[in-house]
Amino acid sequence: MNPYKEWILLDRIPHLGAKKCRELIEHFGSPQKVLAASFKELSSIPGLNKEAITYLNRKTSEIDIREDLKRLDEVNGRIVHFRDPLYPANLQMIFNPPFMLYLKGEVKKKDIDALAIVGTRRATTYGKLITRRLARALARKGITIVSGLARGIDTAAHQGALEAGGRTIAVLGSGIDIIYPGENKKLTEEIAKRGAVVSEYSLGTQPNALHFPQRNRIISGLSKGVLVVEAPLKSGALITADFALEQGREVFAVPGNITSPNSQGTNRLIKEGAKLVECAEDILEELEFSYLKKEDKQVL
Repeated sequence: MNPYKEWILLDRIPHLGAKKCRELIEHFGSPQKVLAASFKELSSIPGLNKEAITYLNRKTSEIDIREDLKRLDEVNGRIVHFRDPLYPANLQMIFNPPFMLYLKGEVKKKDIDALAIVGTRRATTYGKLITRRLARALARKGITIVSGLARGIDTAAHQGALEAGGRTIAVLGSGIDIIYPGENKKLTEEIAKRGAVVSEYSLGTQPNALHFPQRNRIISGLSKGVLVVEAPLKSGALITADFALEQGREVFAVPGNITSPNSQGTNRLIKEGAKLVECAEDILEELEFSYLKKEDKQVL
């Protein structure tokens, strides 16, 4: 029996969602017991709508997860659920965390020392250079770099961490078997070898504009702080910064040219209280890291 079968099946039930799945498992004890619950037992759960009850009680046989299990095996993936000891500790602390993650690669206990680096897809040469330098310096100190695999700043952040021989986690707005953008497929394989590729979306899920804001809450949730490098005023990176503040995380920003649209978002963050970052030391002195390497402080 595949150990992930019931978790995937519960994830596929319409009208549920992560919060209610978590509540059901906590109430009944396991996904197996949730799926075996009677109509009367399910009806006693506050806030559980009739459509979800009907699916759980009568229609789970209509949901075919064989393709999900096949795809998970093909990408050498696994599931980390909220009761798994490997479920990221930082993520457990946010409001409405994913009740499970699809994962390719490996999450480790030391990934609690993580920093998210995000920014515009239309990054300048300068922005990508600074991002790689900062990611390298932080990764050398043992800090896991978290980002979203997008073009521009995200890609540079992952690359910088890998160049330093460090760990990095990519959070997708699609299934872990659907890599977007396509040109980052090779990078994704490297990330999976030296970190993890994760998503709350089921296998086969295509990228969708509505997924990315939700994805951003996981990027910040996995991290102790969020660094924004180059972001116009309507950048998704600012959504990640907002999530960070809601989650009680620190927000950092690299200042930029006041005439550049790419600097308007970061400069505004600094005006509003984000810590200005010129080197990795500006972050290291602000946050507490449990597994920080005791080497000479080389920042860039």
